[in-house]
Amino acid sequence: MDDEERQKLTELFRARFRVTPLHQLLGLQIVETEDGSVMVEMPVAEPAFNQTGNLHGGAIATLIDVVGGSTAARAAAFKPGENTLVTADLHVRYLGRPKGDWVRGQGTVLHAGRSLIVVEVKVTDTENRVIASADFSSMVVSLRQPLREVAEADVRAPDM
Repeated sequence: MDDEERQKLTELFRARFRVTPLHQLLGLQIVETEDGSVMVEMPVAEPAFNQTGNLHGGAIATLIDVVGGSTAARAAAFKPGENTLVTADLHVRYLGRPKGDWVRGQGTVLHAGRSLIVVEVKVTDTENRVIASADFSSMVVSLRQPLREVAEADVRAPDM
């Protein structure tokens, strides 16, 4: 993939990212990085809380899934319009409660094959403490039709 194709792919990801209802609900935001890696921030806020007023493990897992899928899409044989990415496996280790107003996930590709991409994801808080870590794998698969019609659905986008 050349630089122009990579730029178009990045723009597609950002556009799809902003209109995904779950991302909006949790307040997920892509954070720019100098090295071009994927970093996503989530506010520690009520939509992501559980019944005890703490950050819900499912919200953290969602953040990890989004970071893992986004990281895999940049490193894989994924080609919008030709195939898509789906989560194959996700193992999360919850290590602590966050301090501060946000948590941030960042992924590192461990393996990028033709059909399987393995990513390590770390979630840190505002004090740079690791509050969760995960192993994530994604598969490159044929395009699929959406489960139901949604105005913003785009079968060319990865399933993240």
